Amino acid sequence: MRAATISISLLRSSLGKKYVMAITGFLLFGFVMVHMLGNLQIFLGEDSLNGYAKFLKSVPELLWPARIGLLGLVILHLWTGISLWVDNRAARPVKYGSGKPPVAASLASRTLLISGTIIFSFIVFHLAHFTLGWFDPNLLNFTDTQGRHNVFQMVLEGFANPFVSIFYIVAMGLLCLHLSHGVSSMFQSLGLKSGAWDGAIDKFAKAASALIFLGNCAIVIAAWAKLLP
Repeated sequence: MRAATISISLLRSSLGKKYVMAITGFLLFGFVMVHMLGNLQIFLGEDSLNGYAKFLKSVPELLWPARIGLLGLVILHLWTGISLWVDNRAARPVKYGSGKPPVAASLASRTLLISGTIIFSFIVFHLAHFTLGWFDPNLLNFTDTQGRHNVFQMVLEGFANPFVSIFYIVAMGLLCLHLSHGVSSMFQSLGLKSGAWDGAIDKFAKAASALIFLGNCAIVIAAWAKLLP
């Protein structure tokens, strides 16, 4: 009982929220990287991507809990971000004299809350689009010659709409803007960012963000322009 009380007290503190935000951010960053690498198999052709998708769906009792868990991580990450923003506003009720944030504050750091909220909306749309088929149920009905769900064809049809493709690209831009600062802050919150490693960690955050943007956008553009094998 005492341990639970301490855990709740820690979660309510700014330090506890920063730890939760850093840990959930680390897990979500790892998922984004793995998810992108898996989806890049689309460039290997229909059989490769459909086989990968069948492998993921072969254990539904693990797949859906994983999806729900990931959505829970996103919600917890967003909640701690909003809570910390509210705490910071309450601690500094007086605005900067010039009405502008310090020059040292980057665009990414100043828009973390906004980009995070938009990214959450994008995730909900992405699940509704490709996982649940709410916008076009036919996307879930494609099958290949082996009777597997034809994810390759689903992606081609899903990105055939230019507005959907543009939305995905914009969302990826916001995600990577978010990550370019968030990954660096994650190391700092966990106490892993020392003066000697500052520059390297910042460069890693920007490089990883750029890689994620290019990888995911390459899939969208190649499907949209019908450049896939």
